[in-house]
Amino acid sequence: MKYRNADEIFPAELLREIQKYVQGGVVYVPRPEGSRKKWGENTGARAYLNHRNEEIRHQFSGGVTMDQLSEQFCLSFESIKKIVYSKN
Repeated sequence: MKYRNADEIFPAELLREIQKYVQGGVVYVPRPEGSRKKWGENTGARAYLNHRNEEIRHQFSGGVTMDQLSEQFCLSFESIKKIVYSKN
């Protein structure tokens, strides 16, 4: 996230109003509720994990044991168990 100077962004009147509440601090301005992205959508992490989990489920249904999957994907047995038995 890039920080920008408020006096470069806001009109003077709005900046004075904001300064009534915060002076010299850092304020996070969130996106509007409808335009928020879910975790990992920008970086592709969500897609990567979904693909990995599908591969784990596929291999498990093909007979690969949870211990083998745990070793192959470097995940704990409990993590593999959650992935295999999740409803996704």
